Amino acid sequence: MLKTGAIGVFDSGVGGLSVLHHIRQLLPNEKLIYVADSGHVPYGDKSREYIEARSLIISRFLQQQGADAIVIACNTASAAAATSLRIQFNIPIIAMEPAVKPAVAASRNGIVGVLATTGTLASARFAALLERYAGEGEIITQGCPGLVEQVEKGELNSALTRELIERYTEPLLARGADTLILGCTHYPFLAGLIAEIVGSHIALVDTGAAVARQLQRRIQEELPAHIAAGAHAEFFTSGDVADATRIMSRLWGEDVTVQTLPQEFL
Repeated sequence: MLKTGAIGVFDSGVGGLSVLHHIRQLLPNEKLIYVADSGHVPYGDKSREYIEARSLIISRFLQQQGADAIVIACNTASAAAATSLRIQFNIPIIAMEPAVKPAVAASRNGIVGVLATTGTLASARFAALLERYAGEGEIITQGCPGLVEQVEKGELNSALTRELIERYTEPLLARGADTLILGCTHYPFLAGLIAEIVGSHIALVDTGAAVARQLQRRIQEELPAHIAAGAHAEFFTSGDVADATRIMSRLWGEDVTVQTLPQEFL
């Protein structure tokens, strides 16, 4: 039986909007439901169990809202919860992972730096990813405490944001990295400032476009009854609605209406 459905997308906060942009570009007729779990941001310093529990709660909300597929637009949540969500939900679950393979391919000297949250870098999923590509280049990791919070506050070009980026990129550049992976969905919103700081000769790589393509493929292969519900986006937050409306409108590129998650999902 044919029915219209939506695509659910969630992140620890507003960073996943960088992925949502790619999904909208590739799948312009889909109804998108986005949840920013800003009441619990950042995920990077939370336990795996905590992140898994939040991911489960939000995924249940998205499925209740009619999501036929869910994108975990967060590297940390992907590492902590993707396996569990795929067991518990009988719909496509598309996860993120730092773009090590394309970054190694893009690198001229084989030295790649990874900017990510401490939660992502400490995960077994990321360790397996590094092991998979260990022989193809030198991969240097750098945790970036505080950057997610700067994006959450909309401080994309402040003195503190600049200071943090300089601090985190300097050791990677000192070791010769010519390619940097933006290993958190918040970081593409800082790409302009990062490029200004590290120089245009340093390649920046993120995975938003690849995730959108993977979503498209999974829908085509696994959801033959899915019909796009129309070019419409709904936005929810577990944090402050006024702050979310201001920042998400800026990052999305147009005014949006943000709703509070129902109480049982907060």
